[in-house]
Amino acid sequence: MRALGYRTVDALVDWLSDDSLPPLRKATPAEMAARLGGPPPAAGAPFDDALDVLFRDVLPFTSRAAHPRFFAYVPFAGTWPGALGDFVASACNVFAGSWQEAAGPTQLELEIIGWFKEWVGYPAGAAGSLVSGGSAANLTALACARETLVGAMRDDLVVYASDQAHSSIGRSARILGFRPDHVRVLPVADDLRLEPATLAAAMAADDAAGRLPFLVVANGGATSTGAVDPIRGLAELCRERNAWLHVDAAYGGFGVLTDRGRAALDGLEAADSITLDPHKWLYQPYECGCLLVRDGRTLRHAFKITSDYLRDAEADAGSVNFADYGLQLTRTSRAFKLWLSLRTFGVDAFRAAIDRTLDLAQLARECIEASDVLELAAPPSLGIVCFRRSGGDDEVDGLVAALEESGLGLISSTRVHGRSVLRLCILNHTTRAEDVERVLAFLETAQPVAAAAAYDRHAAVPSTVPLFARLDPAESHAVTLGSSERRAAAGETIVERWDTTRDFFVVEEGLIDVILEGEIVTTLRTGDYFGEIAALEWGAGFARSRAATVVARDDVRLRVFETQSLVLLLEEFPRLEAELRHTAHERLRRAR
Repeated sequence: MRALGYRTVDALVDWLSDDSLPPLRKATPAEMAARLGGPPPAAGAPFDDALDVLFRDVLPFTSRAAHPRFFAYVPFAGTWPGALGDFVASACNVFAGSWQEAAGPTQLELEIIGWFKEWVGYPAGAAGSLVSGGSAANLTALACARETLVGAMRDDLVVYASDQAHSSIGRSARILGFRPDHVRVLPVADDLRLEPATLAAAMAADDAAGRLPFLVVANGGATSTGAVDPIRGLAELCRERNAWLHVDAAYGGFGVLTDRGRAALDGLEAADSITLDPHKWLYQPYECGCLLVRDGRTLRHAFKITSDYLRDAEADAGSVNFADYGLQLTRTSRAFKLWLSLRTFGVDAFRAAIDRTLDLAQLARECIEASDVLELAAPPSLGIVCFRRSGGDDEVDGLVAALEESGLGLISSTRVHGRSVLRLCILNHTTRAEDVERVLAFLETAQPVAAAAAYDRHAAVPSTVPLFARLDPAESHAVTLGSSERRAAAGETIVERWDTTRDFFVVEEGLIDVILEGEIVTTLRTGDYFGEIAALEWGAGFARSRAATVVARDDVRLRVFETQSLVLLLEEFPRLEAELRHTAHERLRRAR
């Protein structure tokens, strides 16, 4: 065992310290199958042979998040003491579900949770649990909120989140049985934050319709842009409405260790629950997420189930069974790596690392603002900086690919107000100022890698509706079959702001007024369309709410596409989806 361990550690140190490797090396499925395919071995083989395969054919084809110029995604470099903590927990096969079998690991986890509670400003009565990541924490939070406030699933419940929310919010809602009309995806302001006034208007509309606003999800560092919602204002509104406020601070939450981060996350302590991800800005190996709940009793109430075969493991007074605090009965200890890392380096080292990445994000901002070629696409927030080359919306994918091919570094792309932009995630504790400057300098002058030509099967055939102008007669017939005609009289309301309907409309004849807060903001005519904001899926089957009220100015004739018909249409004609999404984002900006 010692010999195998020594050889494994030597191989790991060599691999981790090899600075010549790029931040990402890809491979095709065929190449990986050729390297690793085949039946399971009937007989054993030397361990060193298997170890060689891992380091030759598996590990090289992964992202190297510890690379100092890995700026593509939020999860970042771990720590060696953390890895050794995972090694200890795995080697000892620690079960950390009950106090009976794991008094030591349980107390260690309670200590870690206590530190986190203190950092975010939670009271002593708060509770929490270490989970696999932010997705599991968000799912646990939604379940806890529902069980606490309403119990079993009901038809009148409404969950609110901004369109900057992480995809796991939609996935969690779907898993828990929330239907599309149970989730409101709300537009954000120009700074990408959810305004309390927007939330209040949506809640009021649902309340008037007999629905129950019960849960709001705020961003404590949006994954896409780093945006932090005005948490304190949202918390005050939630208290007035007796709604639960959950803050998804998966990567951003540990910013509270610094003065700048704490200021950005003002009001975090007022949330009913908080998602944190130590495997992001606390530099832990995967997997390591955390959920904190202000009233710890609600977490245990939501998940505790006593079975006959577990009576012997029932927690005594004053002890904790972490299996009663979430989804997992069988769970290992994720506290070992956290405790070893924090004990080895001290909190001040992590605080300094986070502060340094904030400095580097500010450096990136200054470099972009000083550039004649680059421009900011959104206000930088925490460690994320979104930008583009001036007038280069079509270059984004090609620039991402060019940097990847160079081996110099790695960035990713996202969308801000419907436009493709470049995205630097500067959270790595190994990154230096020169790493940021080298990547930005490369992007200023790089030639985009040409993408494959898009397949376009549409003939240039005239149409009375510009959206369908390039469809041939057979395709136009298919569009007609997938839709229906509707007529509306002058003064008739066709859709109401905050409606849960998702039909998409094309104006075939007449005038339509789009109204926001009592004012006509635009008038639509023959050939125009509306309803795309709610019709297009945001994620996990959920969509944005109606952004405005639409009223017929005179007698109108409309072509109506129900949700499923539109989905099939957009699958057949991807160009239409791209145009609708662009229009949706532009109209959302005007609706704020």
